[in-house]
Amino acid sequence: METHAESGGTQHTAAHKGPSYIMVWLFLFVLTVAEVLIAFVSGLPETILILILLALAVWKALLVALYYMHLRFEPKKLWIVVVTPLPLVAILIGVVLLEAW
Repeated sequence: METHAESGGTQHTAAHKGPSYIMVWLFLFVLTVAEVLIAFVSGLPETILILILLALAVWKALLVALYYMHLRFEPKKLWIVVVTPLPLVAILIGVVLLEAW
């Protein structure tokens, strides 16, 4: 509990251990190397390749949002604001993929 003289009240702060940014960066680097190897070395069919690369990209975006944008430590109300447009994104990606076929 921390007392603020200027506000005349107390503030409860939830202590959380910060993420290891180097470990998150290293994980992002490994995912990027995996994407490059999968894209250029594997002989997978195009449809499976696209799905794998999309999954890896979503995973990397989630890591960036959670740790570098500190979303993991934000209140639940902010999570609702972030998660609400995701169904629309999924629909748009689905429509684009169907157009490509």
